[in-house]
Amino acid sequence: MRFIEEIVVDDFLPTFRSLLADALRERGLTQSEVADLLGISQSAVSKYVHGDVARQEDLLAHRGLEELVERLADGLADGDMSSVQALVETEVFIRELEQGGVLAQLHEEAVPELGDYDDEFAVHDPDSQLRSAERTLASVRRGLSVLENTSGFATLIPAVGSNLVQCLPEADSIEDVAAVPGRILDVKGRATIPADPEFGVSEHVATLLLAARAAGSDARAVLNVRYDDGVVAALRDSGRTVVEFDAEESVEPAVAAALADDPGADVLYHTGAMGIEPVVYLLGDDAVSVAETAREIL
Repeated sequence: MRFIEEIVVDDFLPTFRSLLADALRERGLTQSEVADLLGISQSAVSKYVHGDVARQEDLLAHRGLEELVERLADGLADGDMSSVQALVETEVFIRELEQGGVLAQLHEEAVPELGDYDDEFAVHDPDSQLRSAERTLASVRRGLSVLENTSGFATLIPAVGSNLVQCLPEADSIEDVAAVPGRILDVKGRATIPADPEFGVSEHVATLLLAARAAGSDARAVLNVRYDDGVVAALRDSGRTVVEFDAEESVEPAVAAALADDPGADVLYHTGAMGIEPVVYLLGDDAVSVAETAREIL
């Protein structure tokens, strides 16, 4: 009897840590610094970087692992990512590999009887709700990292603040939408994110996303930014479909009317009303893509 957690310890961790240790050393970190970041001894780092630890071939061939290692190494080396953030990213990635990914395959190879197991409980369910929630939160965190590292993003934050939200695939309420508690604010010219994303903490931007999806949009993420003619023109010039809606109506019918002819629009905006600030809403497949849209128009 072998548990999938043993596959993680025996196969994933040595491979992952050796790749990340190599990547951090390539970025100029000392063995001592690498050891501190990874929470291991310097002697373990030495073994990793000198190839004294076996790497699992199936994991080495996984493109997602290579991308994760490069992203973490860049963030840790530059100081843009904390060890806790790196741990969370890695935990989410491990869960993905456990739920129908390469770790699940390695587990089934180690315990062939799992392939014949027929019961209501799916050991390697790739569509679990927990996995979807973890992936959604991780996507919002990555999108926020893009915004934090985008020079000048603070100039796009409206007076009411921005929020970056992403929903679960089958979302039907704001409890299914991950967002920043308290919104992203411009504090002395710097975008300030007050807390890690959570589910159910956005009302307005989450409601707009749900309204867009109810009107036929496939978008799963939205970022609201400051309105002006230049921003809207830049979005149109970039080839995006831009649609205006009426701020004086409630969100759901206003968005439904705006998307009636083109539910696939990339951008929604309104020019304000009495007591309502004009705002632009960037729609996309995930939080990272809408954050990158904001970076493109600066």
